[in-house]
Parts: sequence; C-alpha cells; structure tokens
Amino acid sequence: MNKTIFITGSSTGLGRATAILFASKGWNVVATMRNPEKEKELSKKENVLVAKLDVLDIESIHQAVHDGIQKFGTIDILLNNAGYGAYGALETFPKEKIQRQFNTNVIGLLDVTKTIIPHFRKNKNGLIINISSAGGRMAFPLGTLYHGTKFAVEGISEALLYEVEQFGVRVKIIEPGIIATDFGGRSFDFSNDESIQEYQPMVNALMNTMPEMSKNALSADVVAQFIFEAATDGKNQLRYVVGEDAEMLLKQKQKMNDETFHLNIKKQFGI
Repeated sequence: MNKTIFITGSSTGLGRATAILFASKGWNVVATMRNPEKEKELSKKENVLVAKLDVLDIESIHQAVHDGIQKFGTIDILLNNAGYGAYGALETFPKEKIQRQFNTNVIGLLDVTKTIIPHFRKNKNGLIINISSAGGRMAFPLGTLYHGTKFAVEGISEALLYEVEQFGVRVKIIEPGIIATDFGGRSFDFSNDESIQEYQPMVNALMNTMPEMSKNALSADVVAQFIFEAATDGKNQLRYVVGEDAEMLLKQKQKMNDETFHLNIKKQFGI
C-alpha cells in the first residue's frame, strides 16, 4: 500500500509544491485548502484527494481527516504547512489581527495535530512535520507576531515529541530561510500607522532591505525537496535548516550573545 501524506495549505506556494512532488513520487496525497473548488490540477490526479480545510474551522479539520482516511485507508504523515506572516509594530495591529495570526499559525496547527494523533496512536506509526522558519529561533525587526508564532511552533514540536514517540510517532521541524513569494504576496500581512513617526525609520529600513534579502530566496520546489527528504530519510532528527541564509543566521545566533546578535541584525537592516 502506498503511503499517504496529509498537507494543510495546499492551494499555493510550499503546500502546493509539496503536494505535487509527493504525488509525483507515487504517494497518496490529501491536499487540503480553504477553497478546493478552485483547484484544477491536483484534483485531476488519481492519487490526490483535494479536501476542504480551514485551520480556523475545527469541523472542516475533522471532516478532512476523516475523508482522507476513508479515501486512502490510512494517513502516515501530517505536514502542518498552513500559515502566513504578520509584520509591523505591535501597537499598530488590532486585536482581531493578533488573534488571527496566532489562531492560524499556532492554534490551527494544534487543532489539526490533535485531530490526527489518535489515528497515529492506533496505528503505532506516524510522522508530524511542522513548517517553522529560521525565524522560529531568531527574530527580525517588526516581526513580533510572526516570530512569536514560529517560536511557539518550535516549542510545541520539541515538547510533543516526548508525548508521541512512545507509540511510534516522530516529530520534525522544517526551518527555511526566505521562500520566494513569502514577502509581498498573499502570505505577508504588513501593518503600519504612518502617524506614529517613531516606527517609520524601521519600517522604511525593512522595506528597503527585504527585496535585497529576497534575491536569493528559495523556491517552493526546493523546500519541498527538503520536506520529502525529511519524510523519507528514516532519521530521528528534529530540525532541518533549509537555505544558506537560514544556516548563516542561525550559526550567528548560536555563536553570539543576545546583545551582539541584536546589534548585528540592526546593522544588516540599517537601523
């Protein structure tokens, strides 16, 4: 029997690239998204189930997991990919946007994971792969909300491993650097209040620096290859750092004390 991967956020970007890659490798794929009726390519593949799932809607989560098991008999891997980045000064964000960032990137991930763990526990087998970021272990200016969620994903993943490894389930974290289309596209929500002058130099520095940093951004296809490797290498490895920028930043973070690293990041952004 072919193995099955369940992917959240499969309509675009990394989720879509990963769904296409695994399907091409002969895997069964449950490709979930908020608007499955708009999907034209994946829905044509016999080994792909396109299912409706909004991580903010618990009923859709339960239904998608149920439908995936009904279709393919079992689910072997969960890829928690759905998410986005909210950037901007904290005081410029309304309460509902703060909640949406954490509900999507953290609570939604927990709800999907909690829903599928009983299936893994019953089978005494399974793998949970969480998409974090290099920004789950270091932070850029104006990323209070985004980095807060990714730091949370790191802690959730590391602690969850203790719970589930006793019945044959592994947990892995993917930590990419900048991925093409992450910034400036649908996965980026920027908030700014120009009337608060104190933040404008930092906002301008960020906007001026990000295009340069994004020149060597990883394609979603490249990151999908790393996810496939993590899914199939059989290693009890928790973290997978993806991209030269991620490796460089995390090495700097490890070698420097907090004050020195902080100054280094400010220098890179021209703050």
